[in-house]
Amino acid sequence: MFKIHVNFIRGKQVESTHQVKALVTNIDGKNLLTTNNDNDFFYPRSSIKIFQAIPFAMSNAINKFKLNNKHIALACASHKGEKFHIIELKKWISKISLKTKNLQCGIHGPLDKKASEKMIYSREEFNELHNNCAGKHLAMLTSCLANGQNIKNYLDYNHAHQKNIRKIFNKFTETKLSKKNFSLDGCSAPQYSFKIKSISNALNNLIKSYKKNYYYSEQVKTLVNSVLENPEFIGGTSSFDTKVMKSSKGKIFCKSGAEGVFLFVDIQKEISGIIKITDGNERAIPITLINIFKKLKIMNGQELKHLEKKEKFYLQNHAGKKIGRIESIIN
Repeated sequence: MFKIHVNFIRGKQVESTHQVKALVTNIDGKNLLTTNNDNDFFYPRSSIKIFQAIPFAMSNAINKFKLNNKHIALACASHKGEKFHIIELKKWISKISLKTKNLQCGIHGPLDKKASEKMIYSREEFNELHNNCAGKHLAMLTSCLANGQNIKNYLDYNHAHQKNIRKIFNKFTETKLSKKNFSLDGCSAPQYSFKIKSISNALNNLIKSYKKNYYYSEQVKTLVNSVLENPEFIGGTSSFDTKVMKSSKGKIFCKSGAEGVFLFVDIQKEISGIIKITDGNERAIPITLINIFKKLKIMNGQELKHLEKKEKFYLQNHAGKKIGRIESIIN
């Protein structure tokens, strides 16, 4: 068993500490690193969007509406609202002849600071497509249209599409979801709590589906390949999951989630991992993941160097002065 925490050090004093829950296993479920929180429940939030997208890929929606790989990647994404994201989302909603108000995800401004400021300065109005979960909601709506299902209540717990998503979770996690695990995500879509080891099962089964003839292999390959071919669409230019996939040159599929969640699968080495920052602070994720990668030799030196260059592991004030550092302790 390991203990992991991240310190933010100002001067010579530890100013803040973040505790970490983690589980890394191989495809056979053997523990490679664990903080002994395997049976703890947590909400994976947006990190599990690829599983939510499988029923979309199973429907005839992609072919029927002639969706491209960028649209498919957006179905699994938490996009930052950059111009290239919005262009493809507008193309998608046009293809299915719906309006932005059909998306029940709510409205917020682009998560990318530059994109948000540009819209504010130009006095453009935000709409549902700027919501980081817009791709997931378009995938749900498009699937419902392809299957002749009601789109007005597509987020209801008992809607056919949501039932299909739960079937996918049950299959991949090798557990059965209960109503007591049900809640709502930030975008109003159903969200469920799982044991960490159950999501570990799901990730390992995802690798099996991608590499072998396993659960929904064709759909999993379509989704994973679309993301790996378009890593900027899973998050954005500055998103850590995008940076990891680009640095690994497509060997690692990963996805972040709100409240300090990060999932990854190394497709070649057949290793998967889960990180949950206990206090929900996402700033502790990059250094934690990089140190886990170093410890388990998941990335080679060149790949790690490329990834580390894109992150800052020191503290800097508004005058540009270095005032401290960030450290991750695994022991």
